[in-house]
Amino acid sequence: MSKTHCPAALSWALDGREVDLLHYVFARSDIKELRGSPAKVLAAIDEYHEQFNKLMNIGPAKGAFIADIIAEHKPCVMIELGGYVGYSAILFGDALRKHGGKQYISIEKNPEMAAVSTQLVNLAGLRDTVRIEVGSSNEVLQELICETKEIDQVQLILMDHWQDLYLPDLWLLEQLNALAPGSSLVLADNVIMPGAPSYLEWVQATPLQKKDIIQRSDVGSLSPNPNLVYNTVVSEFDTTFGPDGVAVTRITGNLAM
Repeated sequence: MSKTHCPAALSWALDGREVDLLHYVFARSDIKELRGSPAKVLAAIDEYHEQFNKLMNIGPAKGAFIADIIAEHKPCVMIELGGYVGYSAILFGDALRKHGGKQYISIEKNPEMAAVSTQLVNLAGLRDTVRIEVGSSNEVLQELICETKEIDQVQLILMDHWQDLYLPDLWLLEQLNALAPGSSLVLADNVIMPGAPSYLEWVQATPLQKKDIIQRSDVGSLSPNPNLVYNTVVSEFDTTFGPDGVAVTRITGNLAM
């Protein structure tokens, strides 16, 4: 059983570590030094992760890898599916801001996790850069693209929620014509552990192979676009929980154009 910092954490439905983290951070004697400093807030979260309860954060190796992609790609807007406690929103929101970006949109279905994330993001001084949306990934994506029309084309998106939703959400983006050759970049975490085999099969398939996947798959009401040409590279990392990987997918063409 993991060591717990705050006894009140035991009263939560799961194990309460995320709310316990919030108590731990705001009870620190150096809380004033944390205000407005993304690096120091991240260090405090890392300290809790190492000393008390393990958290499902992106981790330093994968975090640095994705931060480098942000620096190279320089998106104006980046979207994250799965916000958890806000670690990645703080890390990548800060990287986005440093490289001229305007907004990091973190979509989190669990309102309790979104509340924790909001408090830590605000503590880090990223209130004006990071925006947290509560809701299911597909519903919020449709709202951003079709209803409010805030997003025309996805510049950079990180999938870090439930792995079985990776492919349906990618198909949704294809259906909404939100992915553009040469400018859109799709990142997917945890493709090795716990794994996202159906997602990897799709992004590594040729257009002809994707047509076959559609024929043998239950796509529901979605309309996947097999004509998009993907170039996907999986980078592997050693993490606290074991070997894992991030899939980087570049849209290189569209055979329908």
